[in-house]
Amino acid sequence: MDKLIIQPDLCDGCMDCEEACAKLHGASRIMIREIGGAYYPIICQQCEDAPCKTICPTDAIQDKDVLPEKCIGCGLCMLVCPFGAVVMEDRKAQKCHQCPDLDTPACIKACSQRAISIIDTEKLKIEKQEQHIAKMSGIGKKTKKGSDIMTLLTAKSRAKKVFQ
Repeated sequence: MDKLIIQPDLCDGCMDCEEACAKLHGASRIMIREIGGAYYPIICQQCEDAPCKTICPTDAIQDKDVLPEKCIGCGLCMLVCPFGAVVMEDRKAQKCHQCPDLDTPACIKACSQRAISIIDTEKLKIEKQEQHIAKMSGIGKKTKKGSDIMTLLTAKSRAKKVFQ
């Protein structure tokens, strides 16, 4: 599954992502908030057990989008979103759907600082697992005298005994 990742430390608050989203969808589905001189992009996190989807009385909230013809504008989805990412526009709920009809979401294209990116979570998980396996496969193998993990663990236990 693809997921938008936000790096607030890179965001300069230019609002280009908001403008690009609003231009494409009529209302921006990403919001930039300033707190203490830092900028924080707020965007739908595509929750697996989305509270907005659960509470919607008309099933207008779908996994990645809102069906405007079903939305009655009650605002319950907006109230329960833990990120504040659901917006109401013209009495209809809207949330980021990651622009499935575009190669790259509009907000990513518009962001000059590259504070917004999209990652494949399954690919990232596999990369992390491979890194972990590579790290773990080195346990117990001697590299330099006294530098492997087993020597460190043993040295630490010996130090504890000395200080007891």
